[in-house]
Amino acid sequence: MANKHQKMQTTTERDSHYNHLEQMTVVEILQNINKEDQTVALSVSKAIPQIEKLATVITERMKAGGRLFYIGAGTSGRLGVVDASECPPTFGVPFDMVVGIIAGGDGAIRKAVEFAEDDAEQAWKDLSAFNITDKDVVVGIAASGTTPYVIGGLKTANQNKIATGCVVCNSGSPVAAEANYPVEVVTGPEFLTGSTRMKAGTAQKLVLNMLTTTVMIQLGKVRGNKMVDMQLSNNKLVDRAVKMVMAETGVDEATASKLLQEQGSVRKAVDFYKKNK
Repeated sequence: MANKHQKMQTTTERDSHYNHLEQMTVVEILQNINKEDQTVALSVSKAIPQIEKLATVITERMKAGGRLFYIGAGTSGRLGVVDASECPPTFGVPFDMVVGIIAGGDGAIRKAVEFAEDDAEQAWKDLSAFNITDKDVVVGIAASGTTPYVIGGLKTANQNKIATGCVVCNSGSPVAAEANYPVEVVTGPEFLTGSTRMKAGTAQKLVLNMLTTTVMIQLGKVRGNKMVDMQLSNNKLVDRAVKMVMAETGVDEATASKLLQEQGSVRKAVDFYKKNK
């Protein structure tokens, strides 16, 4: 199977449309990278029907008490970890509601772990450490769509009747074949041949943003267009929260700040004020 995956012709590995990069001026390099980047959002838009299906099943499982797990290697794994880690401060959800797992462990977030992505058995071991059940959803992230770590994780999740999805940047990949709800965003050759941290990584980031933001809105974690459950973990966020309370209640800054301190979140502060005014 490994040989088959290696021989698969992936668009993300094809030669760049640009050559002699080292002969370009700085502005030419920047303009050409930007030209390629402008194609990414259009590629993502074509995958919205697939993204909708995956977001819907994640929402359903989470409403029933399930969790979302991302699995990936390298850049893809790091993007999953980033998206997962931003959900608690943004939406006030428990830290283990969205979990990002990277091949090679958390040390691989900063430093590449050689051949970690080639272990087809390890992803399920990593998932099992979280007592994963059929209430949960596993989403594999892999630009190439050929990563053994991700393929193995999705395959075993399927065997355990766990809903599976993926975010890949090639069509007809082994990862997508294993996923119940595949998302395929075909971004084409990179400006720097094979450097999938570029367009492919950007596309994956966009899709993950769409998934968790949509799911959290569906779960009631947003009111109007505001992050009413966000964690007040720094001065910027506290200032933002005070302004949100002022806008929703009409009270002055001092009162809004007092309400926030007493109630602990924008939602609770606003609800308390409206209930007791």
